[in-house]
Amino acid sequence: MVVLAGFGLFGWFVLIPYPWTLRTQNPERTALMEQRLAEARAAGDSLVIRQEWLALEDISGNLQRAVLVAEDYRFREHRGVDWVSLGEEVRWTGGETFSWRRGEDRRALLDALRYAWENRAELRGRSTLTQQVAKNLYFGTNRSLLRKALELVVAGRLEGHLGKDRILEIYLNVVEWGPGIFGAEIAARTYFGRSAAELDLEQAAALAATLPHPLTSNPDRNPGQMRWRQNLILERLRPGREAPPAPIPPPDPRLVVPQGTAGSEAVERRPSGG
Repeated sequence: MVVLAGFGLFGWFVLIPYPWTLRTQNPERTALMEQRLAEARAAGDSLVIRQEWLALEDISGNLQRAVLVAEDYRFREHRGVDWVSLGEEVRWTGGETFSWRRGEDRRALLDALRYAWENRAELRGRSTLTQQVAKNLYFGTNRSLLRKALELVVAGRLEGHLGKDRILEIYLNVVEWGPGIFGAEIAARTYFGRSAAELDLEQAAALAATLPHPLTSNPDRNPGQMRWRQNLILERLRPGREAPPAPIPPPDPRLVVPQGTAGSEAVERRPSGG
């Protein structure tokens, strides 16, 4: 029993990623980058990963606000997991705080787990920015329940080890914005011909709107699909607007959205493969 417990602790602290170095070192490659390269090789294609790191203070405040409004408007309030949104997702019926001593909470937990399992293909997950950092750095796009559980653990570790600004900086520098396009600086230069420090509000909202489907709908490809979400983001960024009451959903791919350009300053994307 002691040996098993020892192996369990070893797995908990070593096999599950721990962000020891991220406080002072920027990650050079992520699990998602490696996944995209492997997918390209399997398809017989070539792919060039492009990324240029910027400090958070060098990234447009417009983009920072747009991403938070679009992806995780309670980012500054939670500790890695937005339990309110997660509870809504799995139809949580228990109390605001969970206790193993309360029978209704135990029953609610079983009901929530059963609902999550039965509807696992439809659940969006409502991942926080911190969870998305964990996914990008360590797990890729695998959607298994085990990966989701590990993601929650790593998100907690990121929150405990790094500050909110550092987590946001990492997110904006590693998130995928198109084929081979990782990070805000390359995305801004590719789509708008300018640095991420210079993005105006509409451009920032366009990039934030791209995040749910960066490979199939971005300012270069199917821009009409992302424009629907861009307009929602711009509305919520309007001066004087209170914090949004619910996450902005990704566009429904079944909707027919008129195609258009992402803005007069959009430029042709440079080839991502050789």
